[in-house]
Amino acid sequence: MQVLIYENLSQEQKREALKRPVMSVKEEIKDIVENIISEVKQRGDEALVEQALKFDKAQISSVKISNEELNEASKRVDESLKEAIKTACENIKKFHQAQLKESVRVETSKGVWCELLTRPIEKVGLYIPAGSAPLFSTALMLAIPAKIAKCEKIVLASPAKINDTVLFCARLCGVDEVYQMGGAGAIAALAYGSQSVLKVDKIFGPGNAFVTEAKRQVSSDIMGASIDMQAGPSEVLVIADEAANATFVASDLLSQAEHGADSQVILVCLSKEFAKKTQEELTIQLEKLPRKEIALKSLEHSKIFIAKDLNEALEISNAYAPEHLILQTQNPRELLSGVKHAGSVFLGAYSPESMGDYASGTNHVLPTYGLTKTHSSLNLMDFMKTMSVQELSVDGFKNLAKSVELMAEAECLHAHKNAVSLRLEALRNE
Repeated sequence: MQVLIYENLSQEQKREALKRPVMSVKEEIKDIVENIISEVKQRGDEALVEQALKFDKAQISSVKISNEELNEASKRVDESLKEAIKTACENIKKFHQAQLKESVRVETSKGVWCELLTRPIEKVGLYIPAGSAPLFSTALMLAIPAKIAKCEKIVLASPAKINDTVLFCARLCGVDEVYQMGGAGAIAALAYGSQSVLKVDKIFGPGNAFVTEAKRQVSSDIMGASIDMQAGPSEVLVIADEAANATFVASDLLSQAEHGADSQVILVCLSKEFAKKTQEELTIQLEKLPRKEIALKSLEHSKIFIAKDLNEALEISNAYAPEHLILQTQNPRELLSGVKHAGSVFLGAYSPESMGDYASGTNHVLPTYGLTKTHSSLNLMDFMKTMSVQELSVDGFKNLAKSVELMAEAECLHAHKNAVSLRLEALRNE
């Protein structure tokens, strides 16, 4: 990892140093995704079966997984893993259940009542990637809040053949339907529907460049579906003081680096000595990792910044706006008020990012690529929407009438004014 002394950099050099690896979608990918979406829209299940064979090398006879298949898959999952998943499930439920909001009702002026009510999104589609790391934990992170929000239909898609543990999680969380389909084709089927696949209102979940591009395309089509967020490569920033454990810090950096070659990890520490200790630990731990080559590629575009103090460390973090922020300092909670931008924050030596990924209870679906400056981590409200209600008594109407008439007339919207004036006239004639 490249080591940089932050205060020695010019403003332009700081900006360059904090840049992420370029994330660009080749025209070739856009065209391929466009064709896949078109195929699914035109031919439905037939196209999905062909795509399973072409892209996932899986021969399937039907897209939808039966209840019997779900039950059989669940039996094949190791019992100790099932118990671990149930523990995580309970914690995720507790945290998201606590996010349920009371409705708001306010008397804004005498006789004028305004309310804010929440309603679940009716039909949601959850996409779970496969590949080299089957992310069954993502099934928990998406299905549990969807269930708590009381979405009427919850469906899940994952590339064929679906990992048994993903199917167990789907069954455990009460998912209504499961489809063995992957990539851009799965996103298209969720957005537009097919003979077997339910058309949903909103699509959730991460994926590769093809999935991300498909989500972009269907969300820009009024006839398609809304999406949770545009996801970029995973990332972590660790702030460590001199009391931090370099072994722990290195393990946190590598846990994120092993996600993919395009992942980025950043260490902000207070001395060259600590940076050197961490580099040594990285070398030792890398040798034991099955995904060593992936992690090495990630480290090639990752950096270590030497900050003069913790205030400058926070400045670096806020400029980068990380997906995951780990504060390995003596008094991490004292730094929390200075954190402006982060998807999820981990306080102290014994709060590794892995805990949030699996079982602490927070959601691991987070904004990346600096979007934490404007976007939130996935939460219960992503599965719900709000609607406002107003109710005016006769006196409340009379009290506001003149203000509304004047404003409507000033905007040259005379029908708006009439909607008030005609009612005033009716009241006067009573």
